[in-house]
Amino acid sequence: MILYRKVPQLRMRRASAPEPPFWAATTIAPYGPRRATPIAIDYVALRASGAEKLEVTVCEDVRDELERARTIAAPVLIDAAENGEVVFRRGAEALEWCNENDLAAQLLTSEGNVVRLSDANRWGMAVPVIFPMTTDLALLESLADAAQHAGAAFFAAIPIEVEPTAKQAIAQSTSVDDDLYAMLFHSDVAPIQLATERHIAALATERGMADFIPPPRWEERSNWNAAVLLTLVASRMIAMELDLDLAGVIARSARTIAELDKPLTRIAESASLSIVGGLDETSVEMLSEWLATGSASFAEYVHEQWRLRRV
Repeated sequence: MILYRKVPQLRMRRASAPEPPFWAATTIAPYGPRRATPIAIDYVALRASGAEKLEVTVCEDVRDELERARTIAAPVLIDAAENGEVVFRRGAEALEWCNENDLAAQLLTSEGNVVRLSDANRWGMAVPVIFPMTTDLALLESLADAAQHAGAAFFAAIPIEVEPTAKQAIAQSTSVDDDLYAMLFHSDVAPIQLATERHIAALATERGMADFIPPPRWEERSNWNAAVLLTLVASRMIAMELDLDLAGVIARSARTIAELDKPLTRIAESASLSIVGGLDETSVEMLSEWLATGSASFAEYVHEQWRLRRV
């Protein structure tokens, strides 16, 4: 059972540097973090928990709260997943406000709400990776095919940490055999979760879709997008344990770029990016190539290593 309660507050979270999987500088959440039963996923904390009954808060006046908020930095993520959006439409209101104020924004919503967003310029499918629900490779293939046929721009994984209450709900609501049950509660399933993320990336690339969630206006050569490029490379290197020292350096360079006051494009026009303090040589090479061509050879190498089908 889910009860909805209207409140004046609008939940907002700000970030000084991009973080996967949504890369948002500002996250707007017009609903409470836990909104579904028996498994409730908090898409901001990337955590799943179990619940039989929920009281979900709903922001009473989204526009008024946004108008009164201090500066909202773009890109914006509007977290409006689950069925409450069908009734209350608070996420759509926040998106309209962002569009009116020329703020780059993306709306996270559930499949049942996609038809209401048919006028969006770009959309994609994000798959929460939860063991053992996403271990079915045939299911992932069918989801990738459906996304491709519907014209999705991306097909990407959202890694979810599963709390014990969610594990119990999974065991009770799905046909989990003894072996899977034992793995669910007594084994380290992190390697399987990681392999599934990489498998989803491979499926996306094979079908001509991006294998991550691009931030809105990803085509722009902004400092934030440059930081996203570096952070995506670094996070995948760390997950694969590929040259961890270099990955850590690239991650620090990403934060430096995100906090930089002067636009990278202006620096590149007048001098080398190597004059930016705190940037390592690999990051300078990647960013210089990205600014000139829209891609970076080292980044593509890492992404190719990342895309690995599960067997």
